[in-house]
Amino acid sequence: MHHEWEEEVHADKIDLGLWRQILRLARPYRRYIALSIVSILGLAFGDAAFPYMTRIALDRFVTPQTTEGLGWFAAGFAVLIVLQSLNLYVFISMAGKVESGLTYTIRNEGFIHLQRLSFSFYDKRASGWLLARLTSDASRLSEIVSWSMVDLLWGAAAMLLYLVVMLILNWRLALITMVVLPPLAVASIYFQRQILRAYREVRRLNSRITGDFSEGIMGATTTKILSREEKNLEEFAALTSSHRATSIRAATFSALFMPIVLFLASVGTGIVLWRGGTGVAAGTISYGVLAAFITYAAQFFEPVREIARIFAEMQMAHAAAERVMGLLNTVPEIQDRPGLKNDWPKLRGGIRFENVSFAYNPEEPVLEDFNLDVQPGQIIALVGETGSGKSTIVNLACRFYEPTKGRILIDGVDYRERPLAWLQSNLGCVLQNPHLFSGTIRENIRYGKLTATDEEVERAAKLVNAHEFIVRLPKGYDTEVGEGGGLLSTGQKQLISFARAILADPAIFILDEATSSIDTETEQLIQEAMETVLKGRTSFVIAHRLSTVRFADLILVIRDGRVLEQGTHEELLKARGYYYRLYTNQFQES
Repeated sequence: MHHEWEEEVHADKIDLGLWRQILRLARPYRRYIALSIVSILGLAFGDAAFPYMTRIALDRFVTPQTTEGLGWFAAGFAVLIVLQSLNLYVFISMAGKVESGLTYTIRNEGFIHLQRLSFSFYDKRASGWLLARLTSDASRLSEIVSWSMVDLLWGAAAMLLYLVVMLILNWRLALITMVVLPPLAVASIYFQRQILRAYREVRRLNSRITGDFSEGIMGATTTKILSREEKNLEEFAALTSSHRATSIRAATFSALFMPIVLFLASVGTGIVLWRGGTGVAAGTISYGVLAAFITYAAQFFEPVREIARIFAEMQMAHAAAERVMGLLNTVPEIQDRPGLKNDWPKLRGGIRFENVSFAYNPEEPVLEDFNLDVQPGQIIALVGETGSGKSTIVNLACRFYEPTKGRILIDGVDYRERPLAWLQSNLGCVLQNPHLFSGTIRENIRYGKLTATDEEVERAAKLVNAHEFIVRLPKGYDTEVGEGGGLLSTGQKQLISFARAILADPAIFILDEATSSIDTETEQLIQEAMETVLKGRTSFVIAHRLSTVRFADLILVIRDGRVLEQGTHEELLKARGYYYRLYTNQFQES
């Protein structure tokens, strides 16, 4: 399927504040970074020393044809080579540690942050959108910080050292070499902007491709059933074709930039050869100085080319940085206000809606001036057409979302005055499409209370009538459920989800269409369990099958975000209104 995932629009300039944030993430590895910087600066000094030693060799030994002091010179040259080798080893090993460490930190921080974000964040973004940021984008960032940014220091240090030595050797030739720098700066500014713009689009398309991959794998069965393979292939081909075209455009700008740098470098070297050769012929420049100068002129543009390459890479990485830090900087829509205490009394389960209004989209209100008073231990059933606002009421009660107007009280206190974790740790939820994690049945039930013993796990399974089917499996509670619970039936997954939710003995329990997609036998098991488990526990039951809500203390018939009817099952049947018609129609169909 085709989606447009939300992407922020950025200016064409590098945001230095963004990179400061990334460097703060790299702070735990500052020792490794410092060692890699020291070693790369050592390499720059060594690179600057080699041409100068060539000048010494020519002017002190070759031209006068003497060997006096040659042994010491050779020993110094050997020491320099050893130091260069040592610096190279330190740089490679330290940069590797920084890269792996920073990748770990970004992914870990990202995963932790994802746990804090509100439900509305996930409503607007697909899993592929998030995966791209914590996989390929995180790797790209770590690579740039650990290797390219340090290489940038080498380039800057090497250029400075080469320039200083050239000025010392012959300041006129040094200034001639600098003639090509202004056109090089102009070319750099133009091409870097084009490359940044192109690579932003590449990263955006890469995120969409990852999302389509993820959806395609998860929805493979649906695709085959609906014979959508050809249409999906067309959409995916169009997406990858766009990605390819944008990648080619970005690569073309990079490819054009490097030859321009090379051409200007060659011009600079040619001018040095011409002016230096004239000086040698006139006797104003020695052979050693000319040889060293030619090497320096060529090497001077090597860091220029390297810096140009790194800047091109940083354009790619900057697009990744915007996306990763955009995720890490996302502020949860629902947060505890500062200074909330954590020593609240045990939650009893009283819930009151006072003139509550809510809208997912400001132009389309779902609830308006909704009022409801739920007593502790009361079982509330919500029935009505799809889109009437049933799930919204429950989502607001659980503080998955907050009212846009009005307030919700828990045990007489506005729930925004209590910690979010305090409320949600007292919730148990069973959804229409339960999600199980890869692992065993025991591990999935224990997910509801990580400290639970095996006996507590089995007791929860017995409470919801799941124990019998579990012990009939070859490995019982140690049976693997597969990815997403794919090795179990829908009914079995629902029973395990029910056991998981009840394990922590929550004060508030939510059943959201929990029986709508299961077989009659499992529905009967869940209904029997509901009448036992929910007794004395504040509960919300959203149901399409009205036979499952007959035991509720209060049934609310919701229509267009308002309570159309309310009462017990018997009272609503006697009223012979909307609920009566719904129930009668379902009874006749069954």
